[in-house]
Amino acid sequence: MSPWWIASRKWVISLFILGGCLLFLDSCMQFRMSKSEIDQYFSEKKVKGTLHSYNIGNRVITYLKAGDETLPLVVFVHGSPGSLSAFIDFLGDTSLLRKTQMISVDRPGFGHSNFGNAEPSLQKQAACLKPLLEKHKNNRPVILVGHSLGGPLIARMAIDYPELIDGLVIVAGSVDPELEPHETWFRAPLATPFLKWILPRSMRASNDEIYKLKPELQDMLPLWKSLTTPTIVIQGKKDSLVPPGNVEFAKQMIVNAPLKIVLVEDMNHFVPWSRPELIREGIIDLLPGHPVINSGQ
Repeated sequence: MSPWWIASRKWVISLFILGGCLLFLDSCMQFRMSKSEIDQYFSEKKVKGTLHSYNIGNRVITYLKAGDETLPLVVFVHGSPGSLSAFIDFLGDTSLLRKTQMISVDRPGFGHSNFGNAEPSLQKQAACLKPLLEKHKNNRPVILVGHSLGGPLIARMAIDYPELIDGLVIVAGSVDPELEPHETWFRAPLATPFLKWILPRSMRASNDEIYKLKPELQDMLPLWKSLTTPTIVIQGKKDSLVPPGNVEFAKQMIVNAPLKIVLVEDMNHFVPWSRPELIREGIIDLLPGHPVINSGQ
């Protein structure tokens, strides 16, 4: 057997091993539930939850809905990476279902919304989610809950479409461009067509949008004064991913909307799972009939 053949066979075997490892990582790091898993979850909760989707341009947006359509609507927007399943426990919460209908949405590039194909522009992401609000508002209050990167996105939605949104709960939101980490040394190469293929699809989509997040937040700087939607900001002081300094930015920029700050000493970034009651309380605070939140709290 020639040395050339031996070397070629080693390369082929190495490529197969690499390909297998990448496929395994992709399957393990999807951050989403299958339809059967979602159906199983709701059957155990004895709550009706249904998956829906719509097309906008060349994109498909998928979302999960539960609750009475005559009640105020809450729409959950996940971080990066993530999917609608990040908030599935809220959609199974019977105490919230007595007061609200709830929707959790797959943002562009995540879950079942063109998985792996991100949309880095916050303005375009907001436009992709606008039809969801238009279809389901039905002359009732709409509250948006956004975690992490979902935080600046729901703020952008309220700035662009104030007539569709009545309250915001920003949870550990990355809103201050100056507090974005300087990670371009590895994010930039991984955003190129030459290297992005090595990433699992969820991480590929996440890298593409986080790489562009700082300039997106910089573009929003002159727009914050247009935000008039009552807003609650929930932040942990022990958050190592989104610094608590984002709270000070929110205080400085949200000057024309009622604002309530919930700053918790011993809390990390993963509020939807570690302290869900804070999000639940924030939603209830924004429902009709509850005291109006005071600016500057």
